[in-house]
Amino acid sequence: MDTGFLPEGYEVPKSSGGGYMKLRTGANKFRVLSAPVMGWQYWNEDGKPVRAKQMWTVVPADADLNKGWPQKHFWAFVVWNFDTKAVEILQLTQATIQSAIQELINNEDWGDPRQYSITINRKGEALETEYSVVPSPAKETPPEVLQAYKEKPINLDALFSGENPFDTAQSDISHSKDTEPLAENEPAF
Repeated sequence: MDTGFLPEGYEVPKSSGGGYMKLRTGANKFRVLSAPVMGWQYWNEDGKPVRAKQMWTVVPADADLNKGWPQKHFWAFVVWNFDTKAVEILQLTQATIQSAIQELINNEDWGDPRQYSITINRKGEALETEYSVVPSPAKETPPEVLQAYKEKPINLDALFSGENPFDTAQSDISHSKDTEPLAENEPAF
């Protein structure tokens, strides 16, 4: 019913989570645009994530393990989120998702995930949450996605220093070869 209150066809904008892709219930389709950074994270007393490239042999003193946030292995990479139509960071700590993507990478029919899109289906809540990973047929990254990626430099290494990965004022950030989407016929990893 059109009451004239809102413009015809208006939809509430979808929040991008401050530049981070959040896995919502249902289908979450994205295109990987960069190689991942990997490491370990925990949450400190201030409720902020602390990340390192190596696993700690002793849990740091400011780790708030009482909140149920033990050290977790993570992958983070730049993606195109088809839902928000934006370049974002996707951080994955779920071993089931990491394993499924690794299986795709190791499969000669799929390979490097920068060559195809992936949909992570999420269902359930809290401890009952289940994920499935479905690849889309390989095709070139759309030119408008590549353009948006070039216009939004992201420094994934800033995740390890606690800095803002979107803050281009920190340094002259440019996408290096290992964070660029694959060119046509370029070998994967």
